[in-house]
Amino acid sequence: MVSDTEERRLRVFENRVLRRIFGPKRDDVTREWRKLHNEELNDLYCSPTIVRVIKSRRMRWTGHVARMGDGRGVYRVWWGNVREGDHFGDPGVDGSINNKMDLHEVGCGGMDWIELAQDRDSWQALVTAIMNLLVSIKCGEFLD
Repeated sequence: MVSDTEERRLRVFENRVLRRIFGPKRDDVTREWRKLHNEELNDLYCSPTIVRVIKSRRMRWTGHVARMGDGRGVYRVWWGNVREGDHFGDPGVDGSINNKMDLHEVGCGGMDWIELAQDRDSWQALVTAIMNLLVSIKCGEFLD
C-alpha cells in the first residue's frame, strides 16, 4: 500500500523531474524567470501521475490474483491466508483492503470487484478508466 508520505514523496519527485523537463517560465508581469507551479506542470503534462500508474498496476495485479485458485501461494499471500508456519514475508495488509481503498477513491467503492475481476475485459476497462480518470478530466476529455 502506498502511504500518504510515500505518495507525497512520489509527487515531489515527479514535479521535480517535470520542472527539469519543461524548464523555467518568464513571468508576464515582472519579466523575471521563475519555476513552474504545480498546477502549471499538471496543465502541461496530460498523462497519469506516477501514483495513479502505481495504483492501476496494483489493481491490474489484484485482478490477476483474484482469478487464480486459492491453492496458489501468491493467492494465499495476497489475501493473508498463509499458515502461521509459512514465511512468505509480511505483506502488511491484504490486497482486498488496498483495492477497496483505490476503488473508493474514484467513487466505485460499493461494487463487487472480485466478481468483476473474473471477466478480464471488464476488469481491464475499469483499470484503464481509473488510471485515465484524472487525466481525462484535467485535459478536457471524457470517458465513454
